[in-house]
Amino acid sequence: MTAVDEETARARLQAFPWPAPLRAALSRLRAGGHQAVLVGGTVRDALLERPAHGVFDVATDLVPAEVGARFERVEPIGIAHGTVLVLTDGIRIECTTFRREGGYPDARHPERVEFTGDLHADLARRDLTVNAMAFDPESGALVDPHGGLADLGRRILRAVGDPVERFREDALRPVRAARFAATLEMELDPATRAALGRTADRAKRVAVERVREELVRLMTARHPSVGFELLREAGLLELWMPELVLGYGVPQNRYHAYDVYEHGLHSCDAAPADKPEVRWAALLHDIGKPATRVERAGEGTFYNHQFVGAEMADRLLERLRFPLEPRARIVHLVREHMFDYRRGWSDAALRRWLRRVGEDAVADLFDLRIADTLGNGLRQGFPVYLEEMRVRIERLLAESRVLRVKDLAVGGDDVMRQLGIGPGPQVREALEALLEEVLDRPERNTRDHLLARLGQWRERAASA
Repeated sequence: MTAVDEETARARLQAFPWPAPLRAALSRLRAGGHQAVLVGGTVRDALLERPAHGVFDVATDLVPAEVGARFERVEPIGIAHGTVLVLTDGIRIECTTFRREGGYPDARHPERVEFTGDLHADLARRDLTVNAMAFDPESGALVDPHGGLADLGRRILRAVGDPVERFREDALRPVRAARFAATLEMELDPATRAALGRTADRAKRVAVERVREELVRLMTARHPSVGFELLREAGLLELWMPELVLGYGVPQNRYHAYDVYEHGLHSCDAAPADKPEVRWAALLHDIGKPATRVERAGEGTFYNHQFVGAEMADRLLERLRFPLEPRARIVHLVREHMFDYRRGWSDAALRRWLRRVGEDAVADLFDLRIADTLGNGLRQGFPVYLEEMRVRIERLLAESRVLRVKDLAVGGDDVMRQLGIGPGPQVREALEALLEEVLDRPERNTRDHLLARLGQWRERAASA
């Protein structure tokens, strides 16, 4: 957004395609002489002409019970602090009562909330000036007591009032500021940036789940590295991701222009924004390098860093309370990112690689390898061997998709019957042995052939 005057900003907000159900909800809230305005990110993003993020922010002088009485579906998502979620006509509205706040003893929540009819008092408690504006679509009034519009025009993020005080009140706010700097592609003003590092003692008390949510949102930015680097500079990143910070200043070798930490950030930026798990894997794929670094002939080598890094990534993601499934996929990508495809690989070798990594992970591993290459700073371009590898994989899968024991033409019951054994590890061992043969010769995956092989093994065992 380029600098605009207030009249132009009001016109832009008036012309914004606010959904009809949102306008109707505002009218319902205003009935009886009450106040209801759009606030926060809803106003900010409309001025920046960014698409609505799915939930509209509304502030009102009505208390939660009064809001609930005006709508059929209302969920109490933060009722102690005056916030309810209104679900009406297919839209979601976070509706918060105008309020003043007391101190923040736990570095996250105010010890007391005082509801008020004063919109200006409510805006004064907000974190950044660009989030402290209000707009009334009905009257066209834009309320901007802290200069948020001017800051948007200058692409500056500035705290409302004293930045140290704002950040120490709620120690998640520095993480949000770093996230906004990346997602909105704006700069923190010097005082606000300096204040980020004044909250480390209180940031330790913030629930790690809330930090994870902010970092996940940070990953949607075009350049997540901006936010991560702001947090590192402030001494905050090491509170939650010390393994990543360990790579700062750790040199690599001729194949990299950046140290381990910088390479992770550049690789993360290069990974597809619509694949968050690949982005997390790109950020973390080399965190095992500092622990495995050995210098030979003046250059760093990092033998088995992918396995060490996978264990470290698993601990890091567990500490951030990542859900089990995405955590497992990210760790798997970190563990397998060093695949070394050569034209000399036989079809059987490529099938075994597919079996190990899983067919579903191939596209993500390719994206990770591309991001890894683009992130080394040497401008080598697209790793062309991946195209040859892709073509070969498509051909092999067209010929046969037998990559797992369950893909075999026989099962455990067949093994027990043919070998005359009961349930146990021998059954799995026999199936694995059959799979090894089929990986070499896919055409052997027929029921007759595999039953015959089991019969041969039984005869061999009987005569031994």
